[in-house]
Amino acid sequence: MLDDGSGEAMSKVIQTLVRYGELFGATRLVPLDGPTHVVTSMGMAGLEAAFDLLDMLIAAGAKTVEPFTVDPRPYDFDAVPYTDDEVRDIRALYPHQDRYESQLRALGLKDDDAFSCTAYLPETGNTPGEGDVLSWAESSAVVFANSVLGARTNRNSGLIELMGAIAGRAPEFGLLLDSGRLATWKGDVRTATLPPATVLGSEIGRRVVEGVPYITGLDRFLTNLQPSAARDYLKDFGAATASSGAVGLFHIENVTPEAIRLGTALLADGFTSFVVDDATFTPSSTTVRLPDLDLGVEPDTALIGCPHLSREQLSSVVGSILRALEQAGRERVSIRTILSTAPHAVRAFRAEQPATYERAIAAGMSISTFCPALHMNCPSSAGSPVITNSHKLRTYTTSHFFEDDVVLNRIVHGGNAAVQTGQEVTS
Repeated sequence: MLDDGSGEAMSKVIQTLVRYGELFGATRLVPLDGPTHVVTSMGMAGLEAAFDLLDMLIAAGAKTVEPFTVDPRPYDFDAVPYTDDEVRDIRALYPHQDRYESQLRALGLKDDDAFSCTAYLPETGNTPGEGDVLSWAESSAVVFANSVLGARTNRNSGLIELMGAIAGRAPEFGLLLDSGRLATWKGDVRTATLPPATVLGSEIGRRVVEGVPYITGLDRFLTNLQPSAARDYLKDFGAATASSGAVGLFHIENVTPEAIRLGTALLADGFTSFVVDDATFTPSSTTVRLPDLDLGVEPDTALIGCPHLSREQLSSVVGSILRALEQAGRERVSIRTILSTAPHAVRAFRAEQPATYERAIAAGMSISTFCPALHMNCPSSAGSPVITNSHKLRTYTTSHFFEDDVVLNRIVHGGNAAVQTGQEVTS
């Protein structure tokens, strides 16, 4: 590829991939089997060198082999009621957004709706098959593709995955190899009930860090769920393992594809064992990062959907909030409430349940396609009391994590009291 006359820009792309691979012991480049998902979705100040690089590639005629998807946009002026301070911060922090999105389109962006961290779900449609070799970087997408779909991608850095998409190749190391997919940890879940996905995922991620866990005991719960509910549980579980640790692949006995095929043969020699039981999640536990007990002040915003809600989750969350409002005799949410999902999911929800969508908007909910984590990059947002039921968002930002029923109560009633409602926001 270096000698085929493709020009200086393509030569630099290949050289970058080769050097990157050599750092991790790769001996060859292998062809990609599916489209790339790009993690960098923001035209952020300070990234001018990256945008200049993309201009060079575009001028040289570079384009990805297949149309790609990208992480969510950093803001959504159409759906989110921003404060004046937030608008000021957004414009200062993301001044190159229009330029960058034009570059993405020139390089092979699938379409203007291809902005979602859950691009692997049907609503966005970048869904790889088992064994497909990919060039991805987004932490929650990588762990889902590897684990739940059985595809193969390393947790690459931003723009490296885009160079792979342009070359149609990836350096072969790590999770692309059979040896790199062996489990170095074995975790036995012995809880009486199914733990919240983000809580369990955070605990396992903190234990194994960048290791590969083989999890037993979860199948007794997950195999009894509807397929979409089990999928969404694994989506949020994986996102928590990837953010609280650096997990790029997990195996769940009798559930995930490789664990179904290979079972305990996936366990590497010398693996480390651990147990997660009900005592793990008690207030006296010193290992698990428990939900926050109190904000100390009244929250002003609830962010739900990190990673993006699926279509089914969006419907469930809206329904839970509307029912709780009705039971409380209230017409509107008490704090700014933003639900994040993929563009195609918003459109489908609005088309399939127009009355429910209108009720949600009338009740003060915002249904957005932005990235909650990038929203929290803004100083004014980072300095505000924000609550979430996402361990990923809590790990990456200054938001405060509470379990579903507490978040729901505060959305409906406001205040800082952790009142139990019996309803759950399923995210």
